[in-house]
Amino acid sequence: MTTLLDAVRRYAEHHADGTGQVQTPIPGLTTVRATAPSGLVHAISRPLACLVLQGAKQVTMGPQSFAFAAGDSLLITADVPTVSQITRANVAAPYLSLVLALDPAVIAELALQMRAVLATDAAPVRVEPTDAEVTDAALRLMRLLDRPASLPVLQAQLVREMHYWLLAGRHGAAIRRLGWPDSHAARVARAVAVLRAEFAQPLPVEHLAAVAGMSPSSFHQHFRAVTSLSPLQFQKQLRLIEARRLMQAEGKTASSAAFAVGYESVPHFTRDYGRMFGLPPVRDAEAARRTARRR
Repeated sequence: MTTLLDAVRRYAEHHADGTGQVQTPIPGLTTVRATAPSGLVHAISRPLACLVLQGAKQVTMGPQSFAFAAGDSLLITADVPTVSQITRANVAAPYLSLVLALDPAVIAELALQMRAVLATDAAPVRVEPTDAEVTDAALRLMRLLDRPASLPVLQAQLVREMHYWLLAGRHGAAIRRLGWPDSHAARVARAVAVLRAEFAQPLPVEHLAAVAGMSPSSFHQHFRAVTSLSPLQFQKQLRLIEARRLMQAEGKTASSAAFAVGYESVPHFTRDYGRMFGLPPVRDAEAARRTARRR
């Protein structure tokens, strides 16, 4: 009988590209495959559930590190800065995982029907064993990909079912707050959406607070509680991550990348970049090119 590991392996290998990540035709559902341990990957992660099926990975958020392997699920319930690294993978046994972007609207509807209570535990990153019902729903989602004609009819209900089992299982308490319409997390998420869309522009805290429907002081406090960063730090990390992508994926110079993401001073950009990634921009881009050639 086909397992979820078999289904993800087959799909990931058939659609493999240089990045190892394949966005399936089902919105928000991605397969990840790697045949070697990776370097450190900096990101501001969106809310997601990552089901690891083979290999192992480590994710760090601030002072906390989470190691997880086959049979575990990583859950991220807020837009938080993470540093991740695939720690176990090879050609014979690649790292394989299935990632589902969490949908707050679906969670809100389900939580209401389930009469769920808002959790007090607000930890935005956690690792737990994957529930059997989640695995089963994920496998049926993957099987749909072999029957494209069935996708428009069945994908929404299966994605909803997977959200249901996540809510009903070990991760439920953590993800309920994503769907709470007027929770602090939901208000902060509105400001985060603006930051993600307009990070290259000057964004006064007062404007972001108004988007969130809070006073500036209350917004600053709740933004940090949800994301672990101040709004300014959050915007800076978005700029630096995008600048790194522009240099490594599109070959832009450090100065053109700096100006493209909103920096007005290249020396300022270089200092911030070195603090975040451990190398100045030019040396970091060269190191990435050397790694790519070895692969």
